[in-house]
Amino acid sequence: MDNQKNLLDNGPFFHGTKAELNIGDLLEPQYLSNYQDKKSNHIYFTGTLNAAKWGAELAKTNAKERIYIVEPLGDFENDPNLTDKKFPGNPTRSYRSKSPLKIVAELASWERHSDEEINHMLTSLKKLSEEGKNVIYD
Repeated sequence: MDNQKNLLDNGPFFHGTKAELNIGDLLEPQYLSNYQDKKSNHIYFTGTLNAAKWGAELAKTNAKERIYIVEPLGDFENDPNLTDKKFPGNPTRSYRSKSPLKIVAELASWERHSDEEINHMLTSLKKLSEEGKNVIYD
């Protein structure tokens, strides 16, 4: 990767998950994905609260949903799973990195998507899975 950190986005950056972490912890690749039963080669994050909310709400476990403010510690790139595939450009400001993200804060409160929106998204994702189209290029 080129040194894109300063070229793509200046943040702030968010990571939505159900993992309970502490300020100063590092999020790193090669841990189980929030969405698939495999280790991920990248750590994913976003510059929008809305995308981070989806990350927290759609993570597989039943633990508490959390959104962390994170600082990328290395280069990052546009998330190819979203950029120009589902959304022309990168309006969700979705990124991935092979370098760690440092947790600098946790959002104390945020408004979830409605149950109707979440159920619609889960139904759409299930349909993609049944069609074999739920591929994440990692």
